[in-house]
Amino acid sequence: MTFRDSSERTETKSRSRERPDGDNGGPPEFDEGRYLYCVVDVGGNEDSFDGRENQAEPISLDITGVEDEPVSLVPVDQVGAVVHECDGVYDSGDLTQIHRWLISHQSVIDDVADRFGTPLPFQFDTIVRGDDQVLERWLREEYDAILETVKTLSGHWEYRIEVVRTDPIEPARLEEGDDELSSLRTEIERASEGTAFLLEKRYDRRVEALRQGRRESFASTLIDRLADHAREVHELERSPSMKLSESAGNRADDHEETVCRLTALAHEDREGEIGSVLDDVASEPGLEVRFTGPWPPYTFVPDFGGEPDDGGDEQRTDVNRGDD
Repeated sequence: MTFRDSSERTETKSRSRERPDGDNGGPPEFDEGRYLYCVVDVGGNEDSFDGRENQAEPISLDITGVEDEPVSLVPVDQVGAVVHECDGVYDSGDLTQIHRWLISHQSVIDDVADRFGTPLPFQFDTIVRGDDQVLERWLREEYDAILETVKTLSGHWEYRIEVVRTDPIEPARLEEGDDELSSLRTEIERASEGTAFLLEKRYDRRVEALRQGRRESFASTLIDRLADHAREVHELERSPSMKLSESAGNRADDHEETVCRLTALAHEDREGEIGSVLDDVASEPGLEVRFTGPWPPYTFVPDFGGEPDDGGDEQRTDVNRGDD
């Protein structure tokens, strides 16, 4: 079982978005912007303002982010946006470069989370086009929704779970419990070559249907068990996007079968209980559980109306903090 492994693999996803200006021909151009990492609750961190009279003045956090840019906090009442100044989007066809940017992005959020508690994280390359005043205006427009979300998610984190069958169930074993599959095997053995070919296709479809049914039943049961200890549990696509480790030639074992991938939102006090459920699963022969977290709750942060412009194609990160 891979459990609480902070070196779990890094994933990236790309999803094309319509540009805010309606031009899908390339990244938007702008002279000044604010690269947005996350929004945090500063209500309990008044000391962060160092007694300054103008609390809206950006505050240096003494950390650097993507491309070693200095990171600051732009506060509005009880919330603050963690940003750095920029004049363009971060776009590259070099996966190694993207990997470095993603890690820098996540590192800033991790540092800020240690200081302010659960953040509302934004995806890599989310940029507000404009200066601090534009950013502050957006924070004030969305203030009530942001503050409510920050308070609601306080102390809650995202946990990622992947269950893998390292020894997939062979069709012969499936035949033992399924009359239709068993009958098809008998027909194939007696049929002519042409008919046998068509029957093999039916056989393969039936095998996949049975495997799918088993996966769905397994995932449903696991979700129910985790729901006793988590506020929300969602099933993810079984086949994630290409992993950066695979781009270097380290492909996952072709003989492995991903049974399910889940994400759970849970209070930090419930992590041990979630781990106990997964220990039970991992004790089953042929199953491996890959469990990472706690992560900022990327999946569980709602879209706010008038969300800042996303600079170019979105690069999604389940930064699992390194390589396997």
